[in-house]
Amino acid sequence: MRYSALLALAALLPAGGAIAETLPLRVGPHAFHSEVAATPARRAQGLMGRTHLAADAAMLFVFDAPGRHCFWMRDTPLPLSIAFADARGRIVTLADMQPHSDALHCPDTDARYALEVPQGEFRRRGIAAGAQMDGLPQ
Repeated sequence: MRYSALLALAALLPAGGAIAETLPLRVGPHAFHSEVAATPARRAQGLMGRTHLAADAAMLFVFDAPGRHCFWMRDTPLPLSIAFADARGRIVTLADMQPHSDALHCPDTDARYALEVPQGEFRRRGIAAGAQMDGLPQ
């Protein structure tokens, strides 16, 4: 296996080392290789401890029901941006999150999904509130 392929695979490894479920996710014309966090344990782990996330990589948090799900960055060394989306996949709130911060980031309204990407990727790609996420699991 080539070194670049190994690095790409390593970027998808959660802290425990097991390969996480991933899916292709689109926001308008933009594609993200999204690691899925759909269980309480995976959502609690999130991207904690990660030191690298490729520009087209993401973590998708899937909640059982829409709600005011809030995020913090206590043990996460990467600066991230987060997009909260409603049950239909429409982005309702975006925020930038600073590494190792206990500041809470919550959606403005109930959200069922949250997508974390390297900080600034949404802005760089022109993704704003109202954009549609496609390819979401139900």
